[in-house]
Amino acid sequence: MSHRAVARLAVYAGSFDPPTLGHLDLIERASALFSDVIVGIGRHPTRSPLFTVEERLDLVSRVSAHLPNVTVEAFDGLLIDFCVQKEARVIVRGLRAATDFEYELQIAHANADLQPDVDTVFLPTRTKNGFISASLVREIASHGGDVSRYAPAVVCDALRSKFVRRPRP
Repeated sequence: MSHRAVARLAVYAGSFDPPTLGHLDLIERASALFSDVIVGIGRHPTRSPLFTVEERLDLVSRVSAHLPNVTVEAFDGLLIDFCVQKEARVIVRGLRAATDFEYELQIAHANADLQPDVDTVFLPTRTKNGFISASLVREIASHGGDVSRYAPAVVCDALRSKFVRRPRP
């Protein structure tokens, strides 16, 4: 039997507002599984993110700079359309808990219906990252809490800059 590697482009998409250690773990694991990975940062017109798209592109690029097969791009619209545009055959999704699975499976089925040539691969988070979410990190940081256990150092610095406490008059 031949053990020839097949080049596969995968997309791992999200809002990454901010990128967490859980996100980074999934990016690293996807980069080990696939020949190339695009981290897609979705623009959502109805959301008001803490970090701009440009800031998130910079942060994710910086935390994944050690991975030569990873690129970071922003996109508008449907993830499945972005995958088709990039000729990606795989979508990588992380699962933190059983509650994530139902929602993610529904989206995976819709994507498969829209574009049968693109498969979704689910990666469970590592146990130590199972409870980490960007919203949790934002909440702790907004109150001056230490998020260094949940986010890369460059992200912690960016969060501190966003939540600078101004003295009361």
